[in-house]
Amino acid sequence: MNGQNVEKHNFSKEIASALKELGYDTLTEVQEEVIPLVFAGKDSIVKSQTGSGKTAAFAIPVCEKIEIEQKNPQVLVLTPTRELALQIKQEISNIGRFKRVKCAAVFGRQPMEGQKRELRQRVHVVVGTPGRTFDHIERGNVNLEEVKYLIIDEADKMLEMGFVDQIEDIIKVLPENRITMLFSATMAARIQEICKQYMKEPVTIEIDSYTFSLENIRQGYYEVREEDKFQLLMKLIYVERPESCIIFCNTRDKVEDVFAKMKCKAYSCKTLHGGMEQRDRLVSIQEFKRGEFQFLIATDVAARGIHIDDISLVVNYDMPQENESYVHRIGRTGRAGNSGVALTFATRYERKVLHKIEDYVDYEIPEQEIPTIDEVEEGKLNFNKLEAVGPTLKIDKGEKLNAHITRIRINAGKKTKMRPGDIMGALTTIQGISGSNIGIINIQDTCSYVEILADKGELVMEALKTTKIKGKIQKVKEVHVI
Repeated sequence: MNGQNVEKHNFSKEIASALKELGYDTLTEVQEEVIPLVFAGKDSIVKSQTGSGKTAAFAIPVCEKIEIEQKNPQVLVLTPTRELALQIKQEISNIGRFKRVKCAAVFGRQPMEGQKRELRQRVHVVVGTPGRTFDHIERGNVNLEEVKYLIIDEADKMLEMGFVDQIEDIIKVLPENRITMLFSATMAARIQEICKQYMKEPVTIEIDSYTFSLENIRQGYYEVREEDKFQLLMKLIYVERPESCIIFCNTRDKVEDVFAKMKCKAYSCKTLHGGMEQRDRLVSIQEFKRGEFQFLIATDVAARGIHIDDISLVVNYDMPQENESYVHRIGRTGRAGNSGVALTFATRYERKVLHKIEDYVDYEIPEQEIPTIDEVEEGKLNFNKLEAVGPTLKIDKGEKLNAHITRIRINAGKKTKMRPGDIMGALTTIQGISGSNIGIINIQDTCSYVEILADKGELVMEALKTTKIKGKIQKVKEVHVI
């Protein structure tokens, strides 16, 4: 963070408290530029690179502007991948936690019925991939007539993935009287056409150049034969000794091949690619964030879907197939003011591709010398010493926030005509509990979930042993905060 102090902004008590818990001390440049425009009701086109803090740039103001008692969604965020949809949902949920902002993520390869049930509840923000979002619209599962804010994120990636027609179909069913924000690393002609057709006098913001956004990253490349790549990777691991590292490959098969070789040598590693089940992908991302393993071997599905501030090394095991992919891959390191290293393997036949990337980022990537035997042996000794100590587990921003929140499950829901007002009324009769201590209330068919804020969970759990909800003592238990 490198801008104005958050405390100088006139954010509500609920939003300011969440930002403080999440470690937002100052705003980034993109946040300083975008937040006032949202408050002023202006459409905006934002050209911004990875790692600039753009999610919070729209999440903070829309969370402020949301009317909590309104049932239908007020914000729609369109994003290209499942991972990014979940990342954005988590950030919006964290920022809006104390205001009780409820956010739903919808994307493919997950049952429609579960998403449909969630969308029937009061949902303030919907984050979705274009295909699945439009499916829900066509089936009448979501009412977007009251959407006040449309955010199109990673527009360049959406264009690349062929989502533009679906985006236009979605835009056509939204209210015309809305604020539209479009974020993209590049501005292709097709994206500019969408801006011209569907936005009202947008303000254009361009945040830094590639050179600036990559200035904290030490870049380099090695010319290496395909059959020698794994041996070189082993050498670099010992020399660089990364605390956490992403190894990018171009195909699922290559990911699995590198993983098998590393696992055979007892490295702490996991995979991430589009062929995995969604649950397994989420587990890999969360465990990597917490530092439970050291090496994530991934396809480009991880290049835009992972936001971790302290990845120390990125290795392009395969040369990126597109210029933008190079920027997004190496942008996983050198984040939030930290320094990082990005090393690329290039065969002699890939020099032209490398030069195109250099032209794109306006930087001559220096060729590196293969580490000597002595350097590798010395590095191996130090690496083994660190391995013997074991990993240091990390707590991410959301977990810090959730440390003060207790989520309870009540054994009654819609089928027994339980309503949020019934739960709120009962809980506020408990001595020491006020409405401000109660977070999101989620009524499902057979049960209800309630978030208790400000470390009041133990007090509420104890009181509910004798406090009636809707005329009777209900069974309750504590569950994991999500």
